[in-house]
Amino acid sequence: MPLTKDFKDTVMARAKVDKEFREELIVEATNALLDGDIDTGKSLIRDYLNATESFSVIAGQLHKDEKSIRRMLGPSGNPTLKNFIGILKACLGTEHLSLKISH
Repeated sequence: MPLTKDFKDTVMARAKVDKEFREELIVEATNALLDGDIDTGKSLIRDYLNATESFSVIAGQLHKDEKSIRRMLGPSGNPTLKNFIGILKACLGTEHLSLKISH
C-alpha cells in the first residue's frame, strides 16, 4: 500500500525540525540494509535527504551528480554497495552521528 501524501508531508515536516527523528531515519535505513531490505533503506535515506534538502550537499561530498543520487535512491534505483555506504556515511557526518553494531 503506497503512503499518502499527507503522511509523507508529516514525515518531512517532522524531520526538518527534529534531530532525533532524522537520526532515527538513518539508523532505520542502516538496519533495513543490514536486514537485506534495500528498498526500505533507500526509501528512508531518500526521505531524510528530501526533508533536509541535502541531495545537492551529499552529491557534492561524493563527487556525484545530484540526479544520479536521486536515481540511485529511487524505487527502481540500484546503487552499488559502495555508493549506498557512501551516502549513509555522508548522512551520518551531516548529523554528527556514529553507528556501531552491537548484539
